[in-house]
Amino acid sequence: MPSAVDPRDDLWMAIKQMSQSSSDSDYIEQLVPLMKDPRYSHQLMQVFSKFSENRNKEIERICNANHQEFITSVNSLLEVREGSVNMTTEILELNESIQKSIEKLAAQKKALVDSRSVRQNIAEANQALNACLNVLRLANQVVDLLREKNHYGALRALDELQTIHLKEISRYKIAEMIEKSVPMTQKMIADAVMADLNTWLFRIRESSQFLGEIAFYYTDVRRSRNQARAEADERFAKFKLNSAVELVADETDEFDILNNEETDLQIEFTPLFEAMHIHETLGRSDQFKSTYAATRREQKDLLLPATLNLLDPECGDLSSLLESIAGFAIIEKATIAKTQNFRQQTDVDELWDSLCQSAITLISSNLSSVKNDDLLLKIKGRIVLFMLTMEKWGYSVSAMNTLLLTLFEKYSELLKHRFAEDFLEIVSTDDYMPMPIKSLEEYDKVLSVSWYNPDKPREQLKFPLALPFSQMYPLCCIDIRHFLNQIYLFSDDYFQRSTVIDETLRDSLDELLCDKVCKSLVERLASQYPGQIVQILTNLEYFETACSELQDLLFSARTSPSVTGPVVLQATEDFKAATKSASDRIFELVNSKIDDLIEMAEYDWMATKPNTEASPYMRDLTRYLDDIAKSVLLALPPEIKALIYFDALSHASNAILDLTLDDTVKRITPAAVRNLATDTQFLSSFVERLGNPNLMANLDELMQTVALMATDNTDEFFDVAQRNKKYGKVDNMKGAILIEKVTEGAAVAAQSPAKPAVAERFGTLGSRFGIR
Repeated sequence: MPSAVDPRDDLWMAIKQMSQSSSDSDYIEQLVPLMKDPRYSHQLMQVFSKFSENRNKEIERICNANHQEFITSVNSLLEVREGSVNMTTEILELNESIQKSIEKLAAQKKALVDSRSVRQNIAEANQALNACLNVLRLANQVVDLLREKNHYGALRALDELQTIHLKEISRYKIAEMIEKSVPMTQKMIADAVMADLNTWLFRIRESSQFLGEIAFYYTDVRRSRNQARAEADERFAKFKLNSAVELVADETDEFDILNNEETDLQIEFTPLFEAMHIHETLGRSDQFKSTYAATRREQKDLLLPATLNLLDPECGDLSSLLESIAGFAIIEKATIAKTQNFRQQTDVDELWDSLCQSAITLISSNLSSVKNDDLLLKIKGRIVLFMLTMEKWGYSVSAMNTLLLTLFEKYSELLKHRFAEDFLEIVSTDDYMPMPIKSLEEYDKVLSVSWYNPDKPREQLKFPLALPFSQMYPLCCIDIRHFLNQIYLFSDDYFQRSTVIDETLRDSLDELLCDKVCKSLVERLASQYPGQIVQILTNLEYFETACSELQDLLFSARTSPSVTGPVVLQATEDFKAATKSASDRIFELVNSKIDDLIEMAEYDWMATKPNTEASPYMRDLTRYLDDIAKSVLLALPPEIKALIYFDALSHASNAILDLTLDDTVKRITPAAVRNLATDTQFLSSFVERLGNPNLMANLDELMQTVALMATDNTDEFFDVAQRNKKYGKVDNMKGAILIEKVTEGAAVAAQSPAKPAVAERFGTLGSRFGIR
C-alpha cells in the first residue's frame, strides 16, 4: 500500500532516518526545533503514528512469510510494540515536556524581547535625558553667567544653546519650552546689561563734577604754564590759551583726564561697550541708541539745580554747576571718540547748546542778587575757566559770550556805583586846602598816582611843602587808575568784545568825572569863601589836565585795533567849562567885595577942602586886593591870578567912575576932584607895585577921566586930535557929563564955599529919603 506521507516531507524523512539510525541521539537535535514549534507538534504525532502503522504492516508481511518467524517476530513485535508504546508514551511525555519547555522558552524569549525593547527604550530615554540635561545645564549656565554679570558670556551660551543644542532635542517638549524662554532670557540679559549701564551712567554722573574739577585744574595749570612761557619768551605773549601754538607747545604733556592715577579717577567705558555689543548682537542697536540718548538727556536735566546761590564768596554753587556740565560734556566727547556711529555729533552739540542756554538763564536770573564787583569778577573767572576748558575739548562757547557781556555790563555798573560813592565821599570830605606834603616819599607817592608835572625838580624841593591842589585830586586820581585797572581786569583771558570795553570805559569815566566830580565841584562854587572857590578852581584845572592825559592813556591802551581816531572825553570840556565857572565865581566874589568896599566910599562931591591922604575905602580896597593876592589867589597859576586882578581892577575902576556918574551927583567941586585924584593915584601906585604892566591898562580910563575932571582946559576934550592924545580911553558921553558936573561944581564953589556944601549934603540925603 502506498504511503500517505510524502517521502520528501521533512518529518517523515527525519523519523525514517531516526528509525534506521543506530543511535537515538543522532537526530534528536533535528527534532528539538520541530518539537518546540507548536505548528509541528500535531503533525509530528501523526507522522509517528503513520510510521508505527507502517512498521506493523511490514512486520505482518514478514510474519506471513514465516509463521514461526512470524510468531517469533510477533512476539518480538509485541515486545517492540510494547517498547513502541512505551516509547510513544515517553515521546508524548517528552513532547509534553518539550511543549512545556517551549512555552516556558517562548515566555522567556518574549520576556527577553520585551526586556531588550525596554532596555533600548531606556537607552534612548537615557540618551534623550542626557541631551535634555545638557540643554538644561546650558540654560542654567546662562542664568549663572547672568548672575555673575558675565552678560556677553551668557549671550554666547544662549546663542549656542539656541542654534546647536536645541536642535538636538527639537522633538522633545522641553526644547519647545526652552525655545519659548529664549526671548525672555534675551530680555533678561538686555535688562541686566541696561541695569549695569544705568549704574555706570549714575556713577559717571556722580563723578562728572570731579571730572570737571580736574579739567578746570588742568586748564589753570596750562594757563599758568602759558603765562610763564610768555614771560620767558615774548614771542609767545601773543598766543592765547588753546591757540595752535599753545597746543603744540603743550603736546609733550601727557595727561589723560579720564584715567589718571594722580587724581585717582578711572572712568572705564567697558559697561557701555558691552551694552553696545550685546544690543548689536540682539539686533537692537537703534533702540539702544535711542534709549541711551534719552537717558543722557534726562541726566542733562538733573545737572541743573532749581536755584543757584551766587553770593558765596568762593562761588561754590557756580563752580559745582559748571564743573558738572564740563564733566558731562567731556564724557560725551570721549564717548564719540571711543565708539563708532553710536553718538551723533549733532546730538552731542544739541545737548551742549541746551546745557549752555540753561546755565546762562540760571546764572542771569540770579545775577541781580550780586552787589559786589569783586564777587562778580570771581564769577566771571569761573565762567572763563569753563569756556577755556570746553574750547580745548572742541565745544563752541560762543553762546557764553553773551553771558560775559551781561556780566561785564553788571560789573561796570557795580564799579560805577562803588566809585561814584567814593568820588562823592572824597569831594564831600575834602578840606579844599593845598595838600601838605611832609616827606619826599610822600611826594613821590603823590606824583606816581596823579597827573601832575611839578615846576621844580625834586632835588630842589624843601619839606614840608604844599601842593597846589587839595588832597581830593590825588585821591580821585587813585580811584580813576583803580577803576581803569578794574575794568581791564575783566578783559583778561577770553572776553573778546574789546570795543565794548573801550566804549564802556570811556562812557563810565565820563559819567563818573562829569556827574560825580565835576558837578559836585560846580555845586560847591556857591560857597561864599573865595579861598575855597580858588582851591576848587585849581582842582578843576588839574582835573582838566588829567582828562587830557586820560584821553592819551585810553588811546594807547585801546584793546580794539579796528577802532581808529582819538579818544575824546566829554569830561574834558566839562572841566574846562567848570573852570570858567569857577573863575567867574571868583570874579563875582572879588567884584562883590570890591562893590561892598566902594559902596563905603562917602565922597563929599561939594567939598571945599581936599584931603591930604587917600580915603579909607581906598585903603581897604588896596589892602583887600593885596591880601587876596598873597593868600587866596596865591595857589592860582600866575596867568589866572593876573586875569582875576585884571578883572578886579577893571571892575573897581568902573565902579569908581560910576560914583561920579550917579544921577544923585549933580555937581562936583574941584576939591572933590582932587580927593578923587588922590584916591586914584593911590590905587595906581598900588598896581605899579604889583609889577605887572598889563594891569595898569585897566586904570587908563579912570586916570584919564580924573585928569579930564581936573583940567582947566576942557576944550581939549572936544578937539578930536587932543582927545585921542590925552583922553583916548574916556567915553565921549561920560566925559561930557563929568565936565558939566565939574563946571557947575566949580561955579557953586566960587560963589559960596560953605553953603553949597551943606546944600549938596542935604540934596544927597534928600535924594536918599525921597526928598527933592
